[in-house]
Amino acid sequence: MKNKKILSLLVFVVASSTLILSCKKLDQNVYSVVPIQNFYKTPDEIAAGLAPAYAALTPLQTENVFQMNEASTDEMVIPTRGNDWYDGGEHTQLWQHTYDANNANVNGGWQDLSNGITKCNFIINVINGLSPAPANAAAIVAEISVLRDYYLFYMMDIYGNIPLVTTYSATASLAPVSRANVYTYLITDLQKNVPLLTTDNATANPAIYGHMNQWAGDMLLAKLYLNAQVYTGTADWLNAKKYADLVIASNKYSLQPNFFDNFTYTNRGSVENIFTIPFNYPLIPGNVIEMYTLNYNNNQTFNLTAQPYNGFCAPTAFYKSFADNDVRKKMWLVGQQFTSTGAQIPGITLSPYVLQLSNPADSFKYAGARSIKYQPQPGTGNAGTSNDGVRFRLADAYMMSAEAALRSGDAVGALTNVNLIRARAGLPALTSITLDQLLAERGWEFAWEGWRRNDLIRFEVASGTKYYTGARVPGKDADADTHTFLYPIPQPQINTNPLLKQNTGY
Repeated sequence: MKNKKILSLLVFVVASSTLILSCKKLDQNVYSVVPIQNFYKTPDEIAAGLAPAYAALTPLQTENVFQMNEASTDEMVIPTRGNDWYDGGEHTQLWQHTYDANNANVNGGWQDLSNGITKCNFIINVINGLSPAPANAAAIVAEISVLRDYYLFYMMDIYGNIPLVTTYSATASLAPVSRANVYTYLITDLQKNVPLLTTDNATANPAIYGHMNQWAGDMLLAKLYLNAQVYTGTADWLNAKKYADLVIASNKYSLQPNFFDNFTYTNRGSVENIFTIPFNYPLIPGNVIEMYTLNYNNNQTFNLTAQPYNGFCAPTAFYKSFADNDVRKKMWLVGQQFTSTGAQIPGITLSPYVLQLSNPADSFKYAGARSIKYQPQPGTGNAGTSNDGVRFRLADAYMMSAEAALRSGDAVGALTNVNLIRARAGLPALTSITLDQLLAERGWEFAWEGWRRNDLIRFEVASGTKYYTGARVPGKDADADTHTFLYPIPQPQINTNPLLKQNTGY
């Protein structure tokens, strides 16, 4: 069933992508082969019509936005091994916080998020123009509006002042809107639209898998309120806790007993994952994390069809911060490597020590712990795996609620939630907790899920401790100031849109 539905959506994605690139006027009567007024009639047609807005999520899983949010933090480093992974220094710039307006990741992230926003605006415009409108037109528009808010959230979080484009019109203003005003817009828009979304989860209604539902919308609201101090200068822990607790209290999700079942290549069955990006080898490619992180020779370990690229790894200090009895430490691959039949691969021993950013020595090819949090899938290679990308899960609702409680003076409530997560990891319950401990707990639980930059900046803004801007090994000096909290506005975007203003410090 998954294959059949995804194949039909993929076919429509290709047709719609061509349409969006070639269409110049909104009043054209013929789109691809099927006139728009004759489409959006059945549930399957409606689902296919929404597919391009969701397909735009796929690069967020491992590409520019992911790398900007992880490789700039204490969780991930992308060293240069000989000539591999130099790429004009863009990865080193992320780690050292020396990124500038010409960094390829910085421009790519802007393009990826803008693409998602544009596709959402196009679909909303189409739905609003249908006559007669589908019976559930309001719910469809609400769903795609919330998805657009998801893209806008990332764009605002990463770049600060951005154009707030919410219409598919050639006359839409491209002038930047202040970060605080984008935040206010997102809160207002989500509060209007989230109640119109289904309260079903994918277990009760498999047709909504990979779609925004009410609980995904509440998770996004919780994220916004949790970071209110970063975006507006004023904290709002009360509302952060309110929306996280709504997700918990819904009883639509529960903690997956086995932590790693959330990330297998059959993780569609997780009872914890709230919002995911569907991948399905070979029909929906793009989750290439196994290729980006594993050593060249690990194709023998996992029966892959191509050699991995030997790139992403965990900084030594982060890897060593995991307790030996923490089951989540098994997400890291270190030590002697073996074939899938258990035979040693001669000379292939992965070291947890990555103490340089660049080294041409052969031994450096094996430096750094590699992530297998997303279970490598035998028979896959360059196109990626079937592991659906996890964006929101219940554990984060518990941890956001815990943080908001602790910051509001409720240490007992915070401990209750944190200890639920620790228990699943096989760790003893804490009897007290500090904010530093809670930040560490977030790192262990959500490593490489794309939240670390957001977390470190929030904690630094709240306390002044240099969680994000501080020095790190290998080879990162402390930032001179906090302008690196924001990435620069990409120069190619300024060249295209002179209304954009460069962020301070770039």
